[in-house]
Amino acid sequence: MGEYIVSARKYRPVSFDSVVGQSALTTTLKNAVKSGKLAHAYLFCGPRGVGKTTCARIFAKAINCLTPTETGEACNHCESCQAFNDQRSYNIFELDAASNNSVENIKTLMDQTRIPPQVGKYKVFIIDEVHMLSTAAFNAFLKTLEEPPAHVIFILATTEKHKILPTILSRCQIYDFERMTVPGIIDHLKRVAENEGVAYEEEALAVIAEKADGGMRDALSIFDQAASFAQGNLTYDSVIADLNVLDSDNYFNIIDLALENKVSDIMVLVNGIIAKGFDAGNLVNGLATHVRNVLMAKDESTLPLLEVSARQRERFKEQAQKCPTKFLYKALQVMNQCDIQYRASSNKRLLVELTLIQVAQVTQPDDEPAAGRSPKSLKSLFRKLATPQPKPAQQVVGGDKPLVRTPMATRPETALANATEAKTTPYPAQPAVETPKTNEPETTPLRMAMPLGKLKLGKVGTSFADLKRGPEKPGYVKEDEITNKEENNVFSQEDLELQWMALCNRMPQAMVAIATRMKNMSPRITEFPNIEVLADNEIVLEEVNNIKTRIEGGLAKYLHNGQLRLHIRLAKVEEMKRILSKKEIYENMLKANPAIDNLRNALGLELT
Repeated sequence: MGEYIVSARKYRPVSFDSVVGQSALTTTLKNAVKSGKLAHAYLFCGPRGVGKTTCARIFAKAINCLTPTETGEACNHCESCQAFNDQRSYNIFELDAASNNSVENIKTLMDQTRIPPQVGKYKVFIIDEVHMLSTAAFNAFLKTLEEPPAHVIFILATTEKHKILPTILSRCQIYDFERMTVPGIIDHLKRVAENEGVAYEEEALAVIAEKADGGMRDALSIFDQAASFAQGNLTYDSVIADLNVLDSDNYFNIIDLALENKVSDIMVLVNGIIAKGFDAGNLVNGLATHVRNVLMAKDESTLPLLEVSARQRERFKEQAQKCPTKFLYKALQVMNQCDIQYRASSNKRLLVELTLIQVAQVTQPDDEPAAGRSPKSLKSLFRKLATPQPKPAQQVVGGDKPLVRTPMATRPETALANATEAKTTPYPAQPAVETPKTNEPETTPLRMAMPLGKLKLGKVGTSFADLKRGPEKPGYVKEDEITNKEENNVFSQEDLELQWMALCNRMPQAMVAIATRMKNMSPRITEFPNIEVLADNEIVLEEVNNIKTRIEGGLAKYLHNGQLRLHIRLAKVEEMKRILSKKEIYENMLKANPAIDNLRNALGLELT
């Protein structure tokens, strides 16, 4: 029995034509080899397992081939190709930047670029995971990359292009590798299974392709695992059992039951799924993907968007005929909301169950009690509240004083007062009789608001909200994460307290509550540049922890110190300082200086 080699290595492409799913890119590279128009630097970027490093090796081999084919492929017969195949080539170097990311490693690499190739025209340097290089290493690499020797070609590979300096990107030809499609992975797995003598079901290969998430290397690794479990007979049941994947039949059953409003049956089905160890959140996400596929199956033009097997596609088409489009839209909306709330929920299972109940009630008639909606009769109540009221009779107060009419108040306080007065004060049927003047102080004219008439509830609600919200605050400048990690300026306790208050004042209107609580906190420097903040209770502690990153970013920016770190903990009983009311503060001031009370009386001030 020969040595076992995993499929990801055994079936690794050795030529451009054997690369799967990157036809446009490989054609471009072959044409560059044929024409001899080679750049000095290339950047291969894309997700994991799509062939970046493999194409870099094939390309490096073709560049140094002494007798390339007419199509731009390596001949595999010349000395350069033989040396590459035997892993003894001195013209092709590979560097793993994840473990060799220092300036010294780059300097050593740059020293090798000065030596011309022994065989072939070029020295090719393949740097994998190049985004892992440090900033200093990038800067050391930059000059050589800009003006390399004529015999040097760099091929960089990365999964995170956004982490590479723009000055590096501008000096490279960039090739973006595509994610593998599910049909493409299935076709390749079929060829591998036939070569390995493994029997398979197409549905089983489809599950593996979906699990691989666009990576061919991952797909081949999963294939080996599933084939070992199934003993050479890949069936749908064996694959989902080995990979612990939820059977798609469950999703079809949930949607069928939801269309019939069978909430109890859905709850029993969900309980069985969770009892088998499946996560409730993954269940909702999987069901949302299923509903999306059903929606795509309703139209022939969107059928190609279904990355499933042919048998599964027919099942989706059958269920799509039974599902109203409105039901699918509403179900997607409800499940998307569940996904947003899932992480913050303290009772995740209950959230999932409520979501599925809502899905099952989408097709429920609105007026039935089981629908779980507010009855339509409430709408008539609101219509009655919005109908015009009888016009009140004019009141005259103060005899010779004219009646003062004012329009609908523009201030929220006046609007609320007028609405309350109109609701509680009965209007007299006849005009009031003039009262004789007395020696009492003259009464000010009573201001009457316009009758509620066509006043809408929305306006009253808005006015009350404006009353509670108070005056608008200036716009908030969002604090970012720490971006100035290189700065390390020294700051004092006074500087810290000043920037802390400034940070609180910049917070938006929606965060005014937590900003007020933060103003009552006193940050202090423990071991420079570490900062400690004490929270009075667990609720405040959690709220401040949620925005801890933004607080650190704001302090680091304005204190010019990117090394500072914020530590928030719950204050002990002896550390807590009681917040005094205004009256208590005034009483303490009186104890210290009793003359303050004389000043208050002289000025006619009142304590509010």
